[in-house]
Amino acid sequence: QVQLVESGGGLVQPGGSLRLSCAASGFTFSNFAMGWYRQAPGKERELVAAISSDGGSTTYADAVKGRFTISRDNAKNTVYLQMSSLKPEDTAVYYCNGQKVVFKPWGQGTQVTVSS
Repeated sequence: QVQLVESGGGLVQPGGSLRLSCAASGFTFSNFAMGWYRQAPGKERELVAAISSDGGSTTYADAVKGRFTISRDNAKNTVYLQMSSLKPEDTAVYYCNGQKVVFKPWGQGTQVTVSS
C-alpha cells in the first residue's frame, strides 16, 4: 500500500525558511520522478517543484523559482523541499506525490503558513 507522509510545515514570518520532508513507502521510490504540490484555500492543487528519479533534473513553477529547492535521498525513500524567502502567498497545504504517476491515496499534507 502506498504511503506518503509529509512533515516539516509550520508558521513562519515572511522572509523565513522551512524544510519539508516526505517519506514514501509501498512502491519502488527510486524508479519515479517525484513532485511537491500545494493547495491554498479556494484554489486547485498545483505542482510547484519536481525532481527526476535519479535526482539529476529538477523543475520549478515560476512562482517559486529561485526560492525553493527540491532534493531526494533514494536510500531513505525521502523527498525534501527547502523553502526560503517565504511569502504570504506561499501559504498552503503542501503534499508530495509522483510527478508523472500520481499515487493514491494522497498523504495528509503539511500546513505552511507565512504570516507576521
